[in-house]
Amino acid sequence: MTRGRRLYYFLGMPLLRAITRLLSMSYRYEAILGEQNIEPFLNGKAVCAPAYWHQHHVLCSELVRQWIKRGFKACFLISGSVDGEVPERIARAYGAEVIRGSANQSGALALRDQHAMMKRGYSIVTTADGPRGPKYEIKTGVIVMARVGGVPIVPVACAAEKAWYLDRWDDFMIPKPFSRVVLGIGEPYEISRETRLDDIEPHRLNVQQAVMSLMRECEDRLKAH
Repeated sequence: MTRGRRLYYFLGMPLLRAITRLLSMSYRYEAILGEQNIEPFLNGKAVCAPAYWHQHHVLCSELVRQWIKRGFKACFLISGSVDGEVPERIARAYGAEVIRGSANQSGALALRDQHAMMKRGYSIVTTADGPRGPKYEIKTGVIVMARVGGVPIVPVACAAEKAWYLDRWDDFMIPKPFSRVVLGIGEPYEISRETRLDDIEPHRLNVQQAVMSLMRECEDRLKAH
């Protein structure tokens, strides 16, 4: 990392965190659907793998931050590129651990790090279609990670009444100040350790559909009120 970039992070990170906190405090939370689905994992005694779309990182990472305050042991899986420096610093400020890698990695090194963290009681949080997309497509690496670790995937999704969408592959969403928002937590999805790698694809599609359905449910809740 260059000196210029280090200086940029040193000066810009506090400002970015302050802006993010102010935005989050202004949101009007209409509902958190399925809140009971995360309760078994909040005391740090049980491990899961929360998965949400890259587009929804602002709201969903804030939800994870609230879980951490209640004892949830989170480890974010963040891109190993320079673009991942800011999310890593924010995640660590939340009190979370970080693995630098990618949801589409299923190689021995990536799985080793993830499995080691899960054995220490940390739940691996992923933006499951990142870091390069395609949008709304669960990466196989997420399914393999859950299978190897023997932990359930917990779908997470959200919707915002008013938001900015960045012009990039994921249409990254930043809810506007004072926007009404809805968050959703799906039922844990189990993948047996006995599942063969050749049989992973149906599980990938099932989880993908679960996250999509939860997102639509959040959107419908906003429209109904």
